[in-house]
Amino acid sequence: MTWFCTLPSPIGELTVTSDGEALTGLYLPQCRYGPANTDGWKRDEAARPFDDVAKQLDAWFAGRLTEFHLNLRPAGTPFQQEVWRCLCSIPYGATATYGEVAGLTGRPSASRAVGLANARNPIALVVPCHRVIGSGGRLTGYGGGLPLKQALIQFEAEVRMYGPTQFACRWPNLTAET
Repeated sequence: MTWFCTLPSPIGELTVTSDGEALTGLYLPQCRYGPANTDGWKRDEAARPFDDVAKQLDAWFAGRLTEFHLNLRPAGTPFQQEVWRCLCSIPYGATATYGEVAGLTGRPSASRAVGLANARNPIALVVPCHRVIGSGGRLTGYGGGLPLKQALIQFEAEVRMYGPTQFACRWPNLTAET
């Protein structure tokens, strides 16, 4: 059974999914690669499986949390799973290139495959695919759009530098075409 609920956030309504024990998905408001099949999903009006997720996301958006502590169960191929584990090792407020992530997987020439796995990450923000950039520091592809990717990177950098009460990140207007 897949449970879901929606949670408000500064970047718009997030859709979160769970199997009742672990977080299986966190989808951005304008996610390019959303869940493939929502048949059989059951809305949890009380958000019971999501209480901890909601609390941690609130703290993260307030700049008080830099590392999530959640039970995760994203569905994907073994290579995708490996890439997603590597993404979780990128420190808060830092970035890594697709090539660097490929190196972490032990496949230094697999940067394109890393990009594809990154694009299919079903647990946005918690599995920080927004921290992956192109070579030379270029912003490339993001399911939520490049303005949001830039805002997330800037937000984390400012919180890391100035602390949670000092950041001045302006979230992009997600209702506009990105």
